[in-house]
Amino acid sequence: MPEVTIRYFAAARAAAGESTETAQASSVKELVGAVSADRPELARVLGICSFLLDGERVELTTPLYDGAQVDALPPFAGG
Repeated sequence: MPEVTIRYFAAARAAAGESTETAQASSVKELVGAVSADRPELARVLGICSFLLDGERVELTTPLYDGAQVDALPPFAGG
């Protein structure tokens, strides 16, 4: 199974308690499940996030590869 890095921003970073971590997952959905399994607040925040794979927006079903970098971007407010 691929080992990937997830980077957290804003509320996702606060919920995770760290800015990055690695996990093994073959899709974005599996990655979200792996990193939030025992962290309900992180699961809640990731449920409303957009995800980027190497800078490109992706869906939860997007497959991952070894060494991929996924960014978790919660909705931002402001003007």
